[in-house]
Amino acid sequence: MFNPFMAVSPTVPADPSPDLSFSSVFGLLKPQMSELDCFLRLQLEAFEPEIRSMVDYCIDTSGKRIRPALVFLSGWRNEPVVSPDLIKAAAVVELVHLATLVHDDIMDSAELRRNRRTAAREYGAAAAVLLGDALFSHALNLSTQFPTTEVCRAVSDSMRKVCAGEIVQTLRRGTTNVTADDYRRIIDLKTAELFHLSCYLGSHLAGYSESFVSATSRFARRLGSAYQVYDDLADFFGNEQQIGKTLGTDLASGKLTLPLFALSARLPEPSRVQLFEEIQGRRPPDFAERLGQMKELGVFQIVEAEIGQELAVGEAELALHAGEPPTARLLRLTDVLRGQVARLKP
Repeated sequence: MFNPFMAVSPTVPADPSPDLSFSSVFGLLKPQMSELDCFLRLQLEAFEPEIRSMVDYCIDTSGKRIRPALVFLSGWRNEPVVSPDLIKAAAVVELVHLATLVHDDIMDSAELRRNRRTAAREYGAAAAVLLGDALFSHALNLSTQFPTTEVCRAVSDSMRKVCAGEIVQTLRRGTTNVTADDYRRIIDLKTAELFHLSCYLGSHLAGYSESFVSATSRFARRLGSAYQVYDDLADFFGNEQQIGKTLGTDLASGKLTLPLFALSARLPEPSRVQLFEEIQGRRPPDFAERLGQMKELGVFQIVEAEIGQELAVGEAELALHAGEPPTARLLRLTDVLRGQVARLKP
């Protein structure tokens, strides 16, 4: 079997039938998210007048904002005060994330993002590339506005790694010369790294111990890897209206993801050759046929198990810190992600 992995309320209310959605967990963060929205809107003034409407188009409130939520949850201190440092750090990671989405949609030729036209479709690919760069630049500018250089160092380091992950993935597009280690490395860089940064900034700025900061960062890296695999699974098994973005872009753009790895390992040779020709761009992609084969061969269950394994490793990272205020809230995110995966099940 292909395995890409080594193997504001002070309490979370008990609920025998919890709402396994990100919004249910993030309901705790309404004051923080409201402050974040205001802060991001204020940032429009920092951009040149000619591009403010374009930036505003990207800074909307319809996304899940998982990365800012990780900043707030990992920095939770059981107090109603909304920390300005955490608000600013959350804005930094959200701007970096938005920049990567703008660039991803260009490379994937995606039509939809959050149920509306992507920036590339709205303004053209050439302008969207530079728009993403402007978002990156402002995120880095904000990271310099902390009392020490540690935040800026961490942000710039993560930005470089995220970009490196996208570069490696781009160079692997349209080729079947991709190994399990390649896949693991790509998702660690392009997705897990920003999750890691989010929890690092939150727990570090909240003044937690070095051991707890390290534990939350390792947890977040595992959560990020699991989330990317979920996103790859949703690209085949999701509903475009519910997911809010164009489906089938991985196969169409020649990206070998875990669902396609699992499928290729179970196809008879003639069908595997056809699949590889689709990935290489030598044959038009047949999304419907590949999805049908995935359902027939149990690919969903295989990938679901891999996500569960990664989440379990992440949960273990926080086992020694059960008494810290952020721990229960962070662990709830793993249940939420399991629930999101279950909702995709055919």
